[in-house]
Amino acid sequence: MLATATSTSAMQGGFKDVPTEAARQFRAIMNAIARPGRIETLDGATPPAPMSVAAGVMVLTLCDPDTGLHLAGDHDTPNIRAWVQFHTGAPIVPAEDADFAIGRWDALAPLTTYAIGTPEYPDRSATLIVEMDALSSTGAILTGPGIKDTARLSLPETDAFLRNALLFPLGLDFFFCADTRLASLPRTTKVTKGGAS
Repeated sequence: MLATATSTSAMQGGFKDVPTEAARQFRAIMNAIARPGRIETLDGATPPAPMSVAAGVMVLTLCDPDTGLHLAGDHDTPNIRAWVQFHTGAPIVPAEDADFAIGRWDALAPLTTYAIGTPEYPDRSATLIVEMDALSSTGAILTGPGIKDTARLSLPETDAFLRNALLFPLGLDFFFCADTRLASLPRTTKVTKGGAS
């Protein structure tokens, strides 16, 4: 009975019209990458708790059977595993093998576990999807490609991103999700501590 309930719940909450929704959400994700710190809205999916709508949409849009996904902390549940498997076929992998990793900031630590690419293939690195309670255009100051002057983003801390920037062109890329809200922090973005905006 439990297995049937889990199987049934895994089939729910995905895109209703997969090609159309995936294309629309992919554009929003690309907009977030192109403009670091800019907050986009993602919708159209209802993943199992505690995964946010935005994180669930990212998984549906970016993951496939060739994409290793690491579920950190309270995101590693039977319901989430079954949902990911049913809708994307993405294998659930340890952190060191992940193309994408998802979880709360503390659960994703230590960041040194994840692949940062190689000098020959800097793109062979992990992207971390960080679940947040809230996301706003306040706090840390962002500069770099795609940002006119500066942007602000409510990051969980700044020191980790300063260390990540020192690895460039290697390093990790980040997305931050809260409910339906999404923002990106690629490794090309410089982060400095900011006070009240």
